[in-house]
Amino acid sequence: VTGASFVVFNGALKTSSGFLAKSSIVEDGLMVQITRETMESLRQALRDKKDFRITCGKMDAGDIKEYVDICWVENEEKTNKG
Repeated sequence: VTGASFVVFNGALKTSSGFLAKSSIVEDGLMVQITRETMESLRQALRDKKDFRITCGKMDAGDIKEYVDICWVENEEKTNKG
């Protein structure tokens, strides 16, 4: 679990890169590089207020994966106070 002050979603990742998605720490935030198709799905999930999971890592990496989960919560007391 990583806490971040901000999140940047970059929809310019090419499918030919060999990655499903890439995440990296940038200053005190998180940058997630995703494909155009994943960006469209993310936008729709945000419009619909639905949870969304982005799987990061190489396409052929097997079981080793990272996940970026976007979750809608009812109780704000459990979220970051910053």
